[in-house]
Amino acid sequence: MGAMPAIEAVALVKEYERGVRALDGVSLSVEAGEIFGFLGQNGSGKSTTIRILTTLLAPTAGSGRIGGLDIRREAGAVREKIGVALQEAGLDDLQTGRELLVLQGHLYGMSGGAVERWVVELLQIVDLEDAAERPIRTYSGGMKRRLDLASALVHAPEIVFLDEPTTGLDPIAREGIWRYIERLNREDGVTFFLTTQYLEEADRLAQRIMILEAGRIVAEGSPEALKAAIATDVVTVQVGEASAVGRAADVAQGLAGVEDVRRTDTAVAIYLPEGSAAVARIVRLLDEAQVPVASITLARPTLDDVFLRATGHHLAVDEGLDGATA
Repeated sequence: MGAMPAIEAVALVKEYERGVRALDGVSLSVEAGEIFGFLGQNGSGKSTTIRILTTLLAPTAGSGRIGGLDIRREAGAVREKIGVALQEAGLDDLQTGRELLVLQGHLYGMSGGAVERWVVELLQIVDLEDAAERPIRTYSGGMKRRLDLASALVHAPEIVFLDEPTTGLDPIAREGIWRYIERLNREDGVTFFLTTQYLEEADRLAQRIMILEAGRIVAEGSPEALKAAIATDVVTVQVGEASAVGRAADVAQGLAGVEDVRRTDTAVAIYLPEGSAAVARIVRLLDEAQVPVASITLARPTLDDVFLRATGHHLAVDEGLDGATA
């Protein structure tokens, strides 16, 4: 008999008024000590899933267990076991950053000395030492995001849910959060359930990912396996005029050996073996079809290509916060 999953969902459904289904039978299993990435556009159902699994929202149907605890019958015990950082940070603007973290530690039953020492380390990790004594109302959006993450980790939970944890952070701050997640996972075996719009983040952190589209799972596997499954080169043609995308797609469909063609508003992605040998032919045919080409690139498949093939569109990133981190 295998070990019990850290996180498990079976056929989760969430239906709102007028029959709108945010989730339509989502099932997943996350092993203890795994970093699990959950990808999808805004509105795909990512946040709904995380709210159900953290007991903040009741499912219409289906079930879930966290560390063996039922999310409906044992909601209180589930909340004690997990750390949660949602997109909307629930912070008291009148407190200082240090006061918030110390209070959070006390609420989880940590002793005074232990929580004070741990808060000092947490503030260093999220780079808020200099702002620790300032009221939270003076924090930028990025600073609040980092403080909310520290708040989710203050009681050293074994399972942590992070909903868009680095949205609004600059690249340096984002890298710091990534390193800390990797360290907690590697050294302490912390399990992370990570929703993200950043494909680089998922590729860097997640050992396994799922892609959610319109409330349904459309792809699953390790980043490496999902990219390898495409098994082609990707020639991306950026057209000079949006009106010419259709003609470019028609040209691509007529190429010998093409396995798939995906289009966006301004570009066409052509999946075919030995793409380098086909580039000259593609350029010639596009010229004959009078398609204005702004650029053409050749690459091996990325997670963006995986996402495009699974959903039919690229993953659009919404920064969400003000982007400031100072």
